[in-house]
Amino acid sequence: MAYNFKKEQKALYMPKRKPSIVEVPPMKYVAVRGSGDPNLEGGSYKESIGILYAVAYTIKMSRMGDHRIDGYFDFVVPPLEGFWWQEGREGIDFSRKDMFQWVSAIRLPDFVTPEVLEWAKGEAVAKKGVDAGKVRLLDVDEGLCAQVMHVGPYDDEPATIQALDEFVAAEGCELDVSSTEAGRHHHEIYLSDPRRTDPAKMKTVIRHPIVCRA
Repeated sequence: MAYNFKKEQKALYMPKRKPSIVEVPPMKYVAVRGSGDPNLEGGSYKESIGILYAVAYTIKMSRMGDHRIDGYFDFVVPPLEGFWWQEGREGIDFSRKDMFQWVSAIRLPDFVTPEVLEWAKGEAVAKKGVDAGKVRLLDVDEGLCAQVMHVGPYDDEPATIQALDEFVAAEGCELDVSSTEAGRHHHEIYLSDPRRTDPAKMKTVIRHPIVCRA
């Protein structure tokens, strides 16, 4: 049976609508870095999603071909994730989507090495015609975080984020969210397909890195 990250690691992918604190282990991602409004039709953000899924499914389906990957096991491709920031700003201003800096990412098993990624990129280019030049491996060690399940449209996230940040303060902790590429970031995990889901029912995990003083 294919390994399903969402089912096997529910604490990371299925938090409750009440904020909580979680220790997030190091993870490996296939990722694309970009900037600008994610809602633009034909924009770089939406393009990155198709590229990432093409590469991720090439790796998943490698078992059906002649290419063998050391340590391979079958897996369910995890949901799309995003790391977001706006240069020089504290927090996120959702009214200025043009200022977004982002890393669009899909988690992959640890057997995915740089060599495996290069093979998958080559296959994706040859068979699917995508431009995989910007795809890279990304190792993320988030550590201690606060997270919550947001239910509803993306544009309604500010209220959920405010509740999450108020919870962090009430717990005697501090946000550790960077406004530059270096550091830790506002993190979202997209559990619903916006093309097929009623906006009022969409589920998004919102996660903020924190520091708790003893």
